[in-house]
Amino acid sequence: MTPAPSKAAIVPADAESGGGRALAGFLLSGFLLALLGAILPAWGYHRDPPDFTAVGNYFLSLAVGIVAAARLAPRIMAGRGLTFLLVSACALSCVALAYLALVSPPLSQWWRVAGLLALGIGAGLLDMGLFYAISRSYQADAAGTVNLGGIWYGLGCLAATLLVAGTFSAYYAVPSILLFMAAVPGVFAAIYARSSYAAPPAGTQPSLRQALADFRSPGAILFALLLFFQFGNEFSIAGWLPLLLIRRVGLSPSAALLTLALYWFCLMTGRLGAVAILPRVRHGRLLVGSVLLALFGCLILFSTNNGFGAAMGAVFVGCGYAPMYPLVAEAIGRRFPYYHPGFFNGIFSFALVGGLIAPATLGYLAVSQGVGVVMGIPLIGTCTVMVLILLIWLETKVTGR
Repeated sequence: MTPAPSKAAIVPADAESGGGRALAGFLLSGFLLALLGAILPAWGYHRDPPDFTAVGNYFLSLAVGIVAAARLAPRIMAGRGLTFLLVSACALSCVALAYLALVSPPLSQWWRVAGLLALGIGAGLLDMGLFYAISRSYQADAAGTVNLGGIWYGLGCLAATLLVAGTFSAYYAVPSILLFMAAVPGVFAAIYARSSYAAPPAGTQPSLRQALADFRSPGAILFALLLFFQFGNEFSIAGWLPLLLIRRVGLSPSAALLTLALYWFCLMTGRLGAVAILPRVRHGRLLVGSVLLALFGCLILFSTNNGFGAAMGAVFVGCGYAPMYPLVAEAIGRRFPYYHPGFFNGIFSFALVGGLIAPATLGYLAVSQGVGVVMGIPLIGTCTVMVLILLIWLETKVTGR
């Protein structure tokens, strides 16, 4: 008697092609999460009197949305499936951006806090769905999948910043900018509605309970903390750099946004370069050099009084931060050779929350300390990353893993 085909065997043929579309979805993830830092000057938060508390509330609302999505996503996927989750995430993000277009200043900040909460939920649901959708691609080529996802994510961050910078200089009304941006998740919703995805073959990965048991190991905790602080460093710069350059250096909003785009460009291309030289360079030296370069860039941004210094600071910080993610992702792949979507999404979501809590904290500190404090958390965070790297090396030596 012929055995019944497995669940993986009866997946439609186009399910395999869905992996590429899923990886491209990280462009949308970067687009959504980089949007707030770019839109703040368009909302007028560079003017006097500054309302830095509201800026902190905005970033905190996004972080709360991502945490809420981590609880909602498994229930939605269990009840309606992966495609429904991806389409719902994109549709919710589209609606949230359209809503934000209707509640721009001078309306109360709390209307925008609510919209950003919905946007955070949409981004969190999207990330959860993407980590499940790329399961087969990851199992076929782990390093290529991680690196390609990072490239798409960086392109999304760069695209959001350039889009706002271009429309800002053309004197488009802020609602028009956001309505135009709302079309991006709408396009992805249509793409995912026509896609299907193959589930990972049974027995190729542990249960989520086993994966979480590994997450409680010292090594996994150190990796998660490293990503938490590193994303905090990156998004502190991304969220506050335009306001810092406008208020302290005197750049125009358009010039400040282009400097932010330069930062994202260096971060993205630096990661590509890091991937290319990883086999040829000792990883320890690369990490130490990256940390020192990032510290030097932070000091330039803190002390500069002109546009050239701001651009050079952005270049040094972007290039310094660039190798961190490829190196950590490679180390996680070696330490945890299996792939469990819930496990990897948990680490990534934890890092994203750190990436948003850091700029939120800066908003509350800037109320009393001034906008110059913006460079404080990246400086402290970069030093913390260096300490965590040393602890990971020590843990590796002790355990031999």
